[in-house]
Amino acid sequence: MKPLELAHKFCRDYGLEIPILMAPMAGACPTRLAAAVSNAGGMGACGALLMKPERISSWAEDFKALSNGAFMLNNWIPDPSPIRDGEHEQRLCVFLREFGPETLPEAADAPPLSFAEQCEAMLAARPQVISSIMGLYAPAYIAQMKQLGIRWFATVTSVSEALKAEEAGADALVVQGAEAGGHRGNFISDYDQASGLMALLPIVCDAVAVPVIAAGGISDSRGVSAALVLGASAVQMGTGLLRTPEAAIPSAWADAIKQTRPEDTVVTASFSGKPGRAIRNPYIMAAHDTAKPAPAPYPVQRALTNAMRNKATMDNNINCMQAWSGQAASLSKDDAAQAVVTQIWTEVEALLG
Repeated sequence: MKPLELAHKFCRDYGLEIPILMAPMAGACPTRLAAAVSNAGGMGACGALLMKPERISSWAEDFKALSNGAFMLNNWIPDPSPIRDGEHEQRLCVFLREFGPETLPEAADAPPLSFAEQCEAMLAARPQVISSIMGLYAPAYIAQMKQLGIRWFATVTSVSEALKAEEAGADALVVQGAEAGGHRGNFISDYDQASGLMALLPIVCDAVAVPVIAAGGISDSRGVSAALVLGASAVQMGTGLLRTPEAAIPSAWADAIKQTRPEDTVVTASFSGKPGRAIRNPYIMAAHDTAKPAPAPYPVQRALTNAMRNKATMDNNINCMQAWSGQAASLSKDDAAQAVVTQIWTEVEALLG
């Protein structure tokens, strides 16, 4: 099929008008933004990682009050509990005082949210799609999804992960290139094996039979067009939507996105303990100094940096803010989200039509 034919088929299969999906950015997925993307004809999304089950339910209810369109819920596949090192965590707490309020190692003692209960809440919300990242759902849960008519999109970062996800029954694959902002989604390949989207995308498309959704460094019509030409049926956008008023992120973060060049982003584990691409700032630079204590494993590091991250958001302080960003950040627009998505697709059709 030609690129637009593939995209149109994907839209028919999922009840969309535009093959643009909002990235399910945990902590940055307000219902207004998701509804705006869906009302433009795309698919809204919510990253449920940090949500209690009742919050997942209320998010879905709020979305449905704003849009009749499609939406996706996403969650991380949990890792085994990390091995704690109290002495190392104490050194981290001393270091973190340079950038935020005093934090004690006990901050990481809180029990994690119940992944099983989150998964049940996602099923009850009846989204069109449930997606995974950092692993694959268990076969029993995949079967439950399919019984309810909910499709499963699996995030993959390599050909080996793509083949594994297709074998497990994924209805489509979100292929995440190294350019993507936020956390890396790998679960087989190592972090240092991350491939750029232009190299990874066509090879995955040749290797699998299910639709492929391109993610990473896509913020305008040129990126969408390139992804479709390389074999994708749709694209997933995150950073490209963060400057819209509906995203409602701190102004310092939005302003930084506008100025961020590809070389101004860096992959860092200093916020959560898992690698993610963010805008380089003084905290990241200090945390990457080999003389400083290395990040604790996830989710210990995330708990220890919580006070610092919250204060940075309240103070609108980019110097120690968790400002996730893809490498094409400066291409993003500050127009209304629905207008951004609509304009991008109009330009894609003109480019490829």
